[in-house]
Amino acid sequence: MDLNAQTQAVLLLTAHLSKTTPNDPRPLSPGEWGRFARWLKEQSISPEQLMYDEPARLLTGWADRAVTLERVIALLDRAGALGLALEKWQRVGLWVLIRADADYPRRLKKHLRDDAPPVLFGCGDRRLLDRGGVAIVGSRHACPEDLALTHQLGAEAAFQGLSVISGGARGVDETAMLGALAREGTVVGVLSEGLLRAATSAKFRANLLNGNLVLTSPFNPEAGFDVGHAMARNKYIYCLADAAIVVAADRERGGTWNGAVENLKHGWTPLWVKTHPDPVSGNRALILRGGRELPEILNDLTALKVEDKTASNLSDTAIILTQQTDFISKALQPPPDLRKAPRPVSEALFGSLGFYQLFLHRLQGLAANEPVTDQDLLAQLDIDKPQLRNWLKRATEEGQVKKLKNPVRYQWRSIRLERDLFPTNDLVRGES
Repeated sequence: MDLNAQTQAVLLLTAHLSKTTPNDPRPLSPGEWGRFARWLKEQSISPEQLMYDEPARLLTGWADRAVTLERVIALLDRAGALGLALEKWQRVGLWVLIRADADYPRRLKKHLRDDAPPVLFGCGDRRLLDRGGVAIVGSRHACPEDLALTHQLGAEAAFQGLSVISGGARGVDETAMLGALAREGTVVGVLSEGLLRAATSAKFRANLLNGNLVLTSPFNPEAGFDVGHAMARNKYIYCLADAAIVVAADRERGGTWNGAVENLKHGWTPLWVKTHPDPVSGNRALILRGGRELPEILNDLTALKVEDKTASNLSDTAIILTQQTDFISKALQPPPDLRKAPRPVSEALFGSLGFYQLFLHRLQGLAANEPVTDQDLLAQLDIDKPQLRNWLKRATEEGQVKKLKNPVRYQWRSIRLERDLFPTNDLVRGES
């Protein structure tokens, strides 16, 4: 693991490098590092200068009751421990990000500012960290019915091209992640413990290698379970997501409850809560505190990404969704020379279509006469590769398109789209 001097300095100042003892200096917390780093920047001092120069001279004028000069010097005097830790992490393919890195998640800095974790450890495709998605969280002791729903939600998110973001703990978190991975979706796991162990687990290894999964943690990769870590990492799950679903929460206790309440307080992302028949359940209490009731029938998970924080159900987002549909339908219209569909659908009918159906209509126009590659489609459509891959897979399974090989191409083969959506519309059928 070849880390630059700045990253090494931040690790020395903010990270636990091995199992701690009572005499070890306490690494700077995110808030402490935020204050210290801001002061260093104002003084035009880079963190790595502290390793090569005299900290006492460089830090003249720094005064903080918690971040003392003695503490900083003691933290910097851990080069040997850092070398051993880096060698171990490198063997299993871990990477390290600091806040100054270009690919550090912007969402964390936007929501948490100085309280964003100074260091993130991880494995897998780090680009997944900043693409958003839906957070699915819940109790370690959820009932079988809740776990079944969780698996379904994870699979549906993958089917719709959305990343699942969760905490990796057994129960709801892990079930949501595995549900998405089973459908070849993308997943972000924010762990509070055992990153080193998870990185080598057979359960996750294949998906780490194929780029569908990233595991990350702000804590030492070898850290065991710690209540404080479990509570602290919840905020990172919410801040990385576009919307969050609580499947099962214990009332007024536990990580799920505390994380959801913290999110409601700060408004990082819309919080949706599965309804529960017990009026004194944790789920019901979260709804009374401002969480939105999760609809029993939810065909479009993008509908959860609402902006109006006073809404309590999906009906309140109808105007937003209509505007989104209108915008996307216009964006998907091909230029005049590419409109090859033999049965063009009237633009006036698009208001009733979902995003997937709009994609199918656009695909029909591009692949009706000759097969196209996924790269051709990416060049024509304003969607990302995971979304395109999931929709092409669905269209192939439904018989809308035929997948050709050597090279892989897609040929439109179905008239079901128009006939199923508009069974009584003669114009759409091309009939007189």
